[in-house]
Amino acid sequence: MTAAQPTLGLTANWRQFSLLVLVNAFVGAMIGLERSVLPLLGAARFGLDSHTVILGFIAVFGVSKAAANYAAGRWSDRYGRKPVLVAGWVLALPIPFLLGGAQAWSWVLVANALLGVSQGLTWSTTVIMKIDLAGPARRGLAMGLNEFAGYLAVALLAWVTAEFAIGEGLQATILRLGIGIAVGGLLLSTLAVRETRAHAHAEAGAAAVRPPDGVFLHTSWKDRSLASVSQAGLVNNLNDGVAWGVFPLLFVASGLTLGQVGWLTALYPAVWGSAQLFTGPLSDWTGRKPLLIGGMALQAIALVAVASSSSVPAYATAMVALGLGTALVYPTFLAAVGDHAAPVWRAEAVGIYRLWRDAGYTVGALMAGVIADQLGLRAAVWASALATAMAAVALFRYQERR
Repeated sequence: MTAAQPTLGLTANWRQFSLLVLVNAFVGAMIGLERSVLPLLGAARFGLDSHTVILGFIAVFGVSKAAANYAAGRWSDRYGRKPVLVAGWVLALPIPFLLGGAQAWSWVLVANALLGVSQGLTWSTTVIMKIDLAGPARRGLAMGLNEFAGYLAVALLAWVTAEFAIGEGLQATILRLGIGIAVGGLLLSTLAVRETRAHAHAEAGAAAVRPPDGVFLHTSWKDRSLASVSQAGLVNNLNDGVAWGVFPLLFVASGLTLGQVGWLTALYPAVWGSAQLFTGPLSDWTGRKPLLIGGMALQAIALVAVASSSSVPAYATAMVALGLGTALVYPTFLAAVGDHAAPVWRAEAVGIYRLWRDAGYTVGALMAGVIADQLGLRAAVWASALATAMAAVALFRYQERR
């Protein structure tokens, strides 16, 4: 007897889809542990005075996550989505102990190498699995819900970690919260998540032909829409690397307290995360291109505002604008890759896009560190704004296909 074909769509798969949204909240929470406090830990706990050295943890994270994204796409097609997801959570288990017990900055670098691999495997597979379940009609909505959960958790943990650290210390807070997040994510992924690869095969039909020039070259260069999305994604996460590593240091240099740094740092991913509930489905209605160009342009304006500000209200306004700009593009990038990649090689294409996107963390950390050491923190933010404006112009190459 032939097994029944899986049914595509959010309504038909709402239980598994909702579970994957929850799992991605745990994924986001792991990285949220670091968002507000880790750059300050380098300066306060280990006495680092070089911005390039401090931001090295982001560069290490970016390299390992980019490589893991690519592996996750290939392995998800070969071995299935769930084994890759579970493996990512297993690798997350040592991270709280390394960060919480760090006796030297090298421990932090090792922890962030592991964090990058873990994030690449877990976040990539939750994206791929949601695209599998949703089918072609509501891809933007599916990605909006996925990124909403992940980045709202980033924001919540960035704020909570800073608040708890005031009384308990940075490392003790990271240890206690991190253990709960890693164990919770592993249990959910192991016991409750089901494999979704068959849904992609059901959607593939006659679209099972792989690109003649190979998926990597096709996604990175040959297909101008996929290439422009990959390039803009790199710049987007270059900005996020600057926000992660430079903003807390800039806020402290402006005379802000740790509590103010915590909620300002959380404000950007909170707006980014929550707004994706609307921007994801909006791209299903308007098309991807207007949101991609408009979102990158708004990010550039917001970065100019950060570089020009010195007060809490001005920084807060810029954080909201940066969050909105990122929300316009983040789920739209993923939906655009899903539009242009056939189901049979879509997981690999998603992994390749995410490789280029998360390479932006490394580029941003190295660029910002060198510029900040030579010209100051604000100059690093100005450079990020210029790169973002150029990426917005390059996205005019993108062609709609829905």
